[in-house]
Amino acid sequence: MQTIQANNYHIYFETLGYDFLAATLVSGAYSKIFILVDEHTSQFCLPHLLNNLATEIEIEIIELEAGEIHKNIATCTEVWGALSELGADRKSIILNLGGGVVSDLGGFVACTFKRGIEFINIPTTLLAMVDASIGGKNGVDLEHLKNQIGIIREPKAVLVDTAFLTTLPQNEMRSGLAEMLKHGLISDKKYWDKFKNLKALITDDLNQLIHKSIQIKNTIVCKDLNENGIRKSLNFGHTLGHAIESYFLENKEKTNLLHGEAIAIGMILESYISKEKKLITNEEYHEIKYIINDIFERVELTPSDIDEIIKLLIFDKKNEFGKVQFTLLDGIGKVKLNQETNNELIIKAFKDYNI
Repeated sequence: MQTIQANNYHIYFETLGYDFLAATLVSGAYSKIFILVDEHTSQFCLPHLLNNLATEIEIEIIELEAGEIHKNIATCTEVWGALSELGADRKSIILNLGGGVVSDLGGFVACTFKRGIEFINIPTTLLAMVDASIGGKNGVDLEHLKNQIGIIREPKAVLVDTAFLTTLPQNEMRSGLAEMLKHGLISDKKYWDKFKNLKALITDDLNQLIHKSIQIKNTIVCKDLNENGIRKSLNFGHTLGHAIESYFLENKEKTNLLHGEAIAIGMILESYISKEKKLITNEEYHEIKYIINDIFERVELTPSDIDEIIKLLIFDKKNEFGKVQFTLLDGIGKVKLNQETNNELIIKAFKDYNI
């Protein structure tokens, strides 16, 4: 697959990524290499990376506990401490080998350790390949509130090796599909249409869909790195989706949702709001709802759940002057930014989702 040019870095695919690593990690270029993994990627992905890592520079492995619940400042403190103890300096480099949590947290750690060292993202989940590792957003959660602490700084490179996807359980693959569906809905109707018959897709089709999804996000980010305008389009489904994800994270009686599972619900809800505001047709809404529900299991949301989720909207990062800002669809393949709505309509959207 063809290399993609981002703002100040490249996104490499398959063997081209390892060729880039070999050329970059030449003796004398870096004092040490630190590979950040979680307990899963340490077991299933690290051996593959090490087999393809041609370098004589000393390598240290730092392992995190897996899961969104560990994406916080406390974990960052542990990693900063490990870097210090293992002799990291400003000429060290971090390779973030993992899903969204590893790339988000690892990038933030790299950006802040000794006021910034270089890092490369090597995503191992579908979600990280098409979303989390792309675009320079690095950060952590504040207790149960998603991505409240962070910085925008682009990596040295992103290396996408789809061989890692063979290590993923099905629910993680579905989670990544949510972001791919979103890219079609906000930017490219023809791309969205390709997901109408997922069962007919073969491996080569998936690789091309991944490449196109990354292209869509990268094109948007290149126009608006700091999210002052069109990059807000990537938040479709995320205003309510993040609130749902946060609510399930903080509620011990609930089973945590994967990011994509929460965003899938958010996209249905925000599509309903788009329909009620006459931005999409009834037919378009039901098409969106049907396709997403065909991929993701329905999540039961009680009136009490809905009330608590709505309360969390005030913490959304896109809010301005205390007002909740939505990105809504303006037909499939286009968006309207900075849209407001009321709680009554949000509750109606939840009721329709539950039908």
